[in-house]
Amino acid sequence: MQKLHNYVLGQWTPGDGDGIPQYHALTGELIGTASSEGLDYAAILEYGRKNGGPALRRMTFPERGRMLKALALYLLDRKEQYYRMSHMTGATRADSWVDIEGGIGNLFANSSLRRRFPDEPYYVEGETIRLSKENTFIGHHILVPKHGVAVHINAFNFPIWGMLEKIAVNLMAGVPAVVKPSEQTSYLTEAMVRDIIASGILPEGALQLVVGAGRGILDPVRSQDVVTFTGSAQTGKKLRAHPSILKYSVPFTVEADSLNAAILGEDAVPGTPEFDLFIKECRREMVTKAGQKCTAIRRIIVPEKLLGDVQKALSKELGKTVVGDPAVDGVRMGALINRQQLARVREKLAVLAAKTPVVFGDIEQFDVVGAEREKGAFIPPVLLLNDRPFSKRLTHETECFGPVSTLMPYKTLEKAIELAKMGKGSLVSTICTFDPAIMRTYVLESAAYHGRILILNRSSAKESTGHGSPMPLLVHGGPGHAGGGEEMGGMRGILHYMQRTAIQGNPTDITAVTNQYQVGGAQTETPVHPFKKYFDDLAVGETLITAKHTVSEADIHNFANVSGDNFYAHMDETALEGTPFTRRVAHGYFVLSKAAGLFVDAKKGPVLLNYGLDECRFTKPVYPGMTIGVKLTVREKIEQESDPGREGVAAIPRGIVKWLVDVYDETGETVAIATILTMVRKRE
Repeated sequence: MQKLHNYVLGQWTPGDGDGIPQYHALTGELIGTASSEGLDYAAILEYGRKNGGPALRRMTFPERGRMLKALALYLLDRKEQYYRMSHMTGATRADSWVDIEGGIGNLFANSSLRRRFPDEPYYVEGETIRLSKENTFIGHHILVPKHGVAVHINAFNFPIWGMLEKIAVNLMAGVPAVVKPSEQTSYLTEAMVRDIIASGILPEGALQLVVGAGRGILDPVRSQDVVTFTGSAQTGKKLRAHPSILKYSVPFTVEADSLNAAILGEDAVPGTPEFDLFIKECRREMVTKAGQKCTAIRRIIVPEKLLGDVQKALSKELGKTVVGDPAVDGVRMGALINRQQLARVREKLAVLAAKTPVVFGDIEQFDVVGAEREKGAFIPPVLLLNDRPFSKRLTHETECFGPVSTLMPYKTLEKAIELAKMGKGSLVSTICTFDPAIMRTYVLESAAYHGRILILNRSSAKESTGHGSPMPLLVHGGPGHAGGGEEMGGMRGILHYMQRTAIQGNPTDITAVTNQYQVGGAQTETPVHPFKKYFDDLAVGETLITAKHTVSEADIHNFANVSGDNFYAHMDETALEGTPFTRRVAHGYFVLSKAAGLFVDAKKGPVLLNYGLDECRFTKPVYPGMTIGVKLTVREKIEQESDPGREGVAAIPRGIVKWLVDVYDETGETVAIATILTMVRKRE
């Protein structure tokens, strides 16, 4: 028997006392104990704030992203030891894949977001807000990392994924974390954290671990901290009302178990791909992780006329499920995590079965392969039937956190939507249909009650990740009973750990603060053409004022011939009645192309290529006889990672430069404005 250790204040330490026992899901044997008694949570949180926080805030988004990628690769190399330990939770290899490689996949996915953030420790959000007539006073929004810690309180069912999907986001934001997994399965979390700490990839204080009950962990949270909780809705409500959460207005996110629903469309009759996909999805969601998923399908809502067909088909598929030790070939479902959880599921099932009879599965008579039923936490898949779902409401209020689902009929799509809503908010629902009208109606009428909706049919099935799989770059959470929170969500999730602040001032001053050029700010001319400068030598606000060009009718004709764009406004002056134009007008893309001709330096230099166009607006017609010039200003510089090179060509150190292209006429008015990107070589 082992006693788990907490990793706090830069060292591994056991908690006081005997600790909470942890049991093998398949044999019932004692694995070890976990204790967090005697820990000083005020010191632990302050250690994260004073050590991990500053170190992470000094890193730019690309640096944090590369850190996550390195960690993901490091853990992936060690995945097999986690699979071996995960077997003790009762999980099959497929169950463990979701937890282990799914969790590591979160690190990879969030690390890739480094390319969508600036090469800075902060993020400048949205567009500049003009606050004055002469544009000497503007506003913007900047987001900076909070100066606290993220406290993550996780559930027992995903001891690895639950940790990694959360810390991937807060670490990208530049905020350290204190992770408290469930004391029932924290042995698996501890094993991974030992590897993370040993790797030396994270700064000291960026990650701390509490393996026990964690009583008192929320007492020292303050306004700069962020708390997340995954678990039951009841516990989430209690924690949300914690005095420290309320007193200091601490952001608190709940992702709670919910009564998720899957709806079969009326078009999905037996013999259609959708009917078969629905049965397969329901079976999978019932038996994966032995039903211990916050996203599992708890309510199966089908057309009244298809109730018998679905019951027969689903029962047949569930009957193929072999329960037992996942190490034995052919076993498709393991055990619940311990016999304590088994007792809870049996208790809730008894409550439901009193009103909605069991139509498949006998919890007293079932076979277990490779293990002893009386010692492990085994239970077979169980299907209930609620023939009057609008009056028998327990189905929509009571959840068995195991392989238990309830089948129920509906008469019309509107009634199906109403039934789905009766769960009072869920993490996910599925609509299985090939009818666009059904899917559109369902999504628009029920989306307010669900955090995620899967449209399942023959078109999506091949690559669909399924009902129960939240994705790193999409939000995970749901309204009402599901907790009202959001996790992950790509950039949205990262910004949750940052403080959004409005900044106001002169464009030059806002440029100095954000390191992004603001229109109207001071521009600096240098004697050297900016295309002759390396990435390292360019400065934000540096501007080239070009020679000018007078646009002629020949320009318009020639551009039309080259581009093939013979739009009437450019070529037929007799067709302009009822248009905004008084004469033939130059092509917008001619104006932009001519601007490039004016600002490009033709000789070979540090500029490698045109990388793209972020935005472009044509703000004033350009007629023959008008003279245009360009102000080309360095708007922003973004570091870019050097690839290893292809086909023997050495990697080129480079960065991306965003340029503000302001094309103006002889009156000084802007006729076109764009942001273009070039790839620029760095000094070796």
